Amino acid sequence: MTHDAPESGPTRLQQRFGPRAGTARGDRKSSGFGRLVVVVYAVFSLSAGVRSLYQILTGFGTAPLPYLLSAFAAAVYVVATVALARPGPRWHRLATAAVGVELLGVLGVGLLSVLAPALFPEASVWSHFGRDYGYVPLVLPVVGLAWLRRSRPRAGLAPA
Repeated sequence: MTHDAPESGPTRLQQRFGPRAGTARGDRKSSGFGRLVVVVYAVFSLSAGVRSLYQILTGFGTAPLPYLLSAFAAAVYVVATVALARPGPRWHRLATAAVGVELLGVLGVGLLSVLAPALFPEASVWSHFGRDYGYVPLVLPVVGLAWLRRSRPRAGLAPA
């Protein structure tokens, strides 16, 4: 049994997913500090998703609005995580939209949970501006939008 040297052509992974573009990324939003932002969003998508799934499966009838809002928050976090991790102007726009929806959601749900507490017999991820999560849901979209603004794709990059 002999092992031949690999051919100089593309590997199977490169054939399927495309050639490696080199080590330098043209998109800065998911490198450096952006990686930390992506990790925090991934953790929040997992925690909000598991929380909402548990709440919906065990007591949906007692507080449907907060539980559905937690599921929506989890979906927004998933979209934001994926869009933040992907390079290119389209993903950057999607990340900006998702993080913007998150900010509007946490502000709207937070205000509603304070002004109409009867609607929230149980807390959602965004209730009371994310109090159950140490107010990170309130701070995270502000940090995310600031990072997205700072790492905007430069003019002249090929669209993705």
